[in-house]
Amino acid sequence: MERFFKYALPLLISTIAVMEFYQVLMRYVFELPSMGLDEMLVYPTLWLYILGAVNAAREDSQIKANVLDIFLKTDKARLIVRVIADLASVIVSSWLTYWAWDYFVYAKRVWKSSPTLYIPTFWAECALFIGLALMTVYCGGYLYKHAKQLIALQQPTKES
Repeated sequence: MERFFKYALPLLISTIAVMEFYQVLMRYVFELPSMGLDEMLVYPTLWLYILGAVNAAREDSQIKANVLDIFLKTDKARLIVRVIADLASVIVSSWLTYWAWDYFVYAKRVWKSSPTLYIPTFWAECALFIGLALMTVYCGGYLYKHAKQLIALQQPTKES
């Protein structure tokens, strides 16, 4: 999965930059409108945002406010807080994934098209469900990992 993100995210951001450059060049230098480019920009931009969030969840590098870590002295206490935070993340992301699934089903059923180019908007709208589902999986993986570490810390060690 790391390899996918290594190539997909730079490709998406480069695509967006080239499209924006072309749009600015055409509009302000040549004074020619580029019809439909705004519609096309929505797709790679949305996928970039969602895949960036999934990558942050995969790396466990999303922004956190670990204020309690300053006050907690033991690794066990920090791990307990981490497990609680991971559990909250799984609950919230599962709830959001549930709602995104409803929207995904709705978007598939309605199958709207963009106003100018008639591109199916489903391909942008499905990004939310796919991204949230992957984030839920990664949050669940970190919950499992940290809960396993906490259980290992609480087991008595055998002294020989």
